Amino acid sequence: MSYIKNYLSEAREIINKLNIETIQEMVTLLKELRNNNGRLFFLGVGGGAGNAAHAVNDFRKIAGIESYTPSDNVSELTARVNDDGWETVFVNWLKGSRLNNKDGVFVFSVGGGNAEKNISANIVHALKYAKEVGAKIFGITGRDGGYTAKVANACVVVPTVNAETVTPHTESFQAVIWHLVVSHPDMKVSEMKWESVK
Repeated sequence: MSYIKNYLSEAREIINKLNIETIQEMVTLLKELRNNNGRLFFLGVGGGAGNAAHAVNDFRKIAGIESYTPSDNVSELTARVNDDGWETVFVNWLKGSRLNNKDGVFVFSVGGGNAEKNISANIVHALKYAKEVGAKIFGITGRDGGYTAKVANACVVVPTVNAETVTPHTESFQAVIWHLVVSHPDMKVSEMKWESVK
């Protein structure tokens, strides 16, 4: 029972420490992106890839933003890894998607990428390209936010309250925060099913 109590206590602590101003900035910039007919490309590996697929659904259906993630097409993703390599898989996919300055790249990552330590280099390369073309960069990351937090227009860094639970808390709060964003009155364009059932 003590682990359960501690985990939930940590979750409450994280909620109290989240940067509300950054979340609001994210909402504002995403609304501008939608108004400019920009597209949103979600990047993540592991749990971040799973979250990206779910977020694509919500941003398309609830927030009305054209959205995609490379992990939804396993054939293309694995072909690019096989032919070009893991480090360039996302940047080459973004080039094939004709990423431009009206679009945005949204990263779900525990560490945010680190070029020096060769951690999530695929995310780092993708974000460097996004900056080159002038696309907006968003992220929900953990730890210190890594490269994503350094270059993002809006990056929510999930506070570390216990070094032993950084990954589960970060990946859990990615879902909490993106659901907050798509259900925000400034973002929501379509009613959600259970909220519309009387």
